[in-house]
Amino acid sequence: MVKETILIVDDEFRLRKLVGDFLRKAGYDVLEAEDGEKALTLLSDNIALVILDIMMPGRDGWSVCREIRTKYNIPVIFLTARSQEADELFGFEIGADEYITKPFSPQILVARVKALLRRTEIIADTPFQFGGLTINTAAHEVYLDEQSLNLTPKEYDLLLFLAMNRGKALSREQILERVWDYNYFGDLRTVDTHVNRLRIKLGTLSKWIQTVRGLGYIFEEAK
Repeated sequence: MVKETILIVDDEFRLRKLVGDFLRKAGYDVLEAEDGEKALTLLSDNIALVILDIMMPGRDGWSVCREIRTKYNIPVIFLTARSQEADELFGFEIGADEYITKPFSPQILVARVKALLRRTEIIADTPFQFGGLTINTAAHEVYLDEQSLNLTPKEYDLLLFLAMNRGKALSREQILERVWDYNYFGDLRTVDTHVNRLRIKLGTLSKWIQTVRGLGYIFEEAK
């Protein structure tokens, strides 16, 4: 079995070593970059996931995340000392899949890495089709009127979960538990942020994701 490769991007050597040691013990291969520029030279389709600091000399984590999103469909976890709510929401808006603040538990970080990678695995071979929307789970791709949509892994997981539960009202708590795949202790607005981004990308079909007031969301054909 080929090991999955995790890229750690942080200017602190001790943190890279700590996280790297835990990931290697968990069975992953690890690449390290001390700044954003080096990280971008190491990126490829062979990278399974990126753990990314924000505050680094030269090119910061925000910029690196944006660059990743223009070229790759790789899950990104921000691991940062920036703990303000506005920073976390901004991280999700530019394409992060997880946002973890320092200090942190290395064991919890590894658990979240495993959960996020599980959610990005192929779960079925039969595409879901709704009007002009096609979710190809085998290829992990989404098409709208035969045009490919550039979704982040978390946006893909969210859309797939909603589509698999078509016609069923889902609470924000249910979505967090299933899409994020662990007991998420963050703000429920995380779901709202991702739904809003997903609606923008769905364009005319955004109306299929309907808000259920006081509960969450439902995926069904708008009347």
